[in-house]
Amino acid sequence: MLKLQISSSPPNMSCMYSYNSIPAFSLLSSRSFPRSRFASKPRFHCALGGTVAEPKVTSVAEPLLLSAVRGEEVERPPVWLMRQAGRYMKSYQILCEKHPSFRERSENVDLVVEISLQPWNVFKPDGVILFSDILTPLSGMNIPFDIVKGKGPIIFNPLRTADDVDQVREFVPEEFVPYVGEALTILRKEVDNKAAVLGFVGAPFTLASYVVEGGSSKHFTKIKRLAFSQPKVLHALLQKFATSMAKYVQYQADNGAEAVQIFDSWATELSPVDFEEFSLPYLKQIVDTVKQTHPNLPLILYASGSGGLLERLALTGVDVVSLDWTVDMAEGRQRLGSNIAVQGNVDPGVLFGSKEFITERINDVVKKAGRGKHILNLGHGIVVGTPEENVAHFFEVAKGLRY
Repeated sequence: MLKLQISSSPPNMSCMYSYNSIPAFSLLSSRSFPRSRFASKPRFHCALGGTVAEPKVTSVAEPLLLSAVRGEEVERPPVWLMRQAGRYMKSYQILCEKHPSFRERSENVDLVVEISLQPWNVFKPDGVILFSDILTPLSGMNIPFDIVKGKGPIIFNPLRTADDVDQVREFVPEEFVPYVGEALTILRKEVDNKAAVLGFVGAPFTLASYVVEGGSSKHFTKIKRLAFSQPKVLHALLQKFATSMAKYVQYQADNGAEAVQIFDSWATELSPVDFEEFSLPYLKQIVDTVKQTHPNLPLILYASGSGGLLERLALTGVDVVSLDWTVDMAEGRQRLGSNIAVQGNVDPGVLFGSKEFITERINDVVKKAGRGKHILNLGHGIVVGTPEENVAHFFEVAKGLRY
């Protein structure tokens, strides 16, 4: 039976409880754990007064997250949170007051590094993700855009015709986003091997959805009209994105990213048969291309609302499928099979609950995921307004888990 031990902040606290009538987990004093590989400080202090216990990790050769993805023996699941940089953190909000433009924050090396490290400095997650946006490459592809507070992404000249697609150029990361490579290199040095540095890219269909719709969408009528009335035009656009995003993944890996997450946020707006035509082949192309040059680079795929497509997501060849919270973790594991790692999938709304409730939900997900090949995460990004002390508790509980 899987046994999980959870390190608790108050010293000398010990108790046993059961969840869903299954006696499983014990709360132990953090003093019972040896000093970890994370050098001199035994605990990390939260900006709001809480503390996050250090994990004990046996290997110093590589970050825990990489070991878990590869199926190696680990003591607990690694943990990081989507959108963990920004939104809910007071330090990020203060920085936004000084730098109100999202593009400035995400395209300035110093700001990218500072924001990426804000959660690392407080919570010490097992994954430190680059602060950026999936639309960042668009300018380099001759697709002008902006991200406006309160409105989100705006594509100034939406692509609707074959002539529009012809004007899209192939993305050259070194030329158009050198700040991404510089930031990743700095993050790798700052974090060292204490956590995995994560990069990310947008998937072809999701990027196409933005540039055809002109921004965010509710019904995706414009891209579906293009898909179903002029499929050749859409395929030409998707091919350009697939080629460019493969290069972008390789570029990030060459500059310090130790794993890369692919976001196909809008692919689940497609029916299964249309996913197989307009998304799956291009995701597989990215994976195949990257694996030729970086065979050991873990690739993570996330698609919100992907319960109906899980088996198809696995066909892309990625190393990890990230589940959103609408999928039961145990069922997701069964459907995906044992050869692929999983990530997730606590409901972000849980972080508005009590600390006891947060603890229960973490335990539930980890128990259902089973031992190994699991990255603990939310099923989506952190929601604006999430109490920072609850995020601290999430990490404290997660990092105190023991298989």
